[in-house]
Amino acid sequence: MNFVAIIPAAGLSQRMGEPKLLKHFDGEPLINRVIKAWLASVVQRVVIVVREDDQALQTHLQSFDIDVALINPPAAHMKDTMLAGIQYTAEHYPMGVNDAFLMAPADMPYLSSWLIDQVIDQHNPDAAAIISPAFEGNKGHPTLFPWPFVTGVFQLRDDQGLNTLWDLYHGRTFEVSSNAPLVDLDTPEDWKDWEEESRGS
Repeated sequence: MNFVAIIPAAGLSQRMGEPKLLKHFDGEPLINRVIKAWLASVVQRVVIVVREDDQALQTHLQSFDIDVALINPPAAHMKDTMLAGIQYTAEHYPMGVNDAFLMAPADMPYLSSWLIDQVIDQHNPDAAAIISPAFEGNKGHPTLFPWPFVTGVFQLRDDQGLNTLWDLYHGRTFEVSSNAPLVDLDTPEDWKDWEEESRGS
């Protein structure tokens, strides 16, 4: 089975107020922490979707063995960014009915290869399901989508996000013991709180 990670990194960081993926978190650029987790997992390829005008991020990513898919104009919604990543994956890699793609935001500082592999271990092509980790019943990322489900992504209306697929197809979760691996950093307050916790741990 083939597993491809699709990382949406084409946002404008409007809630953060500044570009955040190259901002240092606990001593290194945030995006480095995320990519290292994916590369240490069992996924075969990592595809990161970046705005065509984000030259700084594109240059930074050249040091990693990953695929960079460019999107232009900037996507209005994460769904559109994911569609660009799915199209890139379909064009560059042979994906079959037993395969799957995984996605998670690019701003998850505690994402771990262990968690990614746990999600993949839950995948059963004979009982295909969208799979997410959860903490105390709250779904998080990374989320696994069986490759045959990509048709549903292209059928979503403009007002529907990827979460709609959970209702269209079978989805299931498994519990994790900590909320930290599921956290993403959207605001300056998020960043400050979790960086302080990291330094205190």
